[in-house]
Amino acid sequence: MASILEMIEKKDLREGYPEFRVGDTLRVFFRIKEGDKERVQVFEGVCISRKGGANREAITVRKISFSQGVERVFPLSSPRIEKIEVVQAGQVRRAKLYYLRDLRGKKARIKERQEYRTDTRVNAVVEPVV
Repeated sequence: MASILEMIEKKDLREGYPEFRVGDTLRVFFRIKEGDKERVQVFEGVCISRKGGANREAITVRKISFSQGVERVFPLSSPRIEKIEVVQAGQVRRAKLYYLRDLRGKKARIKERQEYRTDTRVNAVVEPVV
């Protein structure tokens, strides 16, 4: 039997986001209200952390803007997020990439993750999935 809290969270759970991990470069389309008008602002950067679960899940996205590092926390259950696009899949070995805050230039780059498909035939060539 599920607890009452889990039942309440399940009905408010938001789905439809693409599968992404920490280290991926994301493009977050976020609705901004300026005065009485609303517009969509795009925030593109590297996902450096993912925390919480279910309704409380949030991601931190970091980008460099005019030589300044900018980080923004997006709650994934927020109705202000229109959509999230994965620009590039990154290959990292950490759950939190806070060390990127101290790196500059080429040292702050993240290697692209290659997904390989496996073939069950003998002597088959394994090619990367594009």
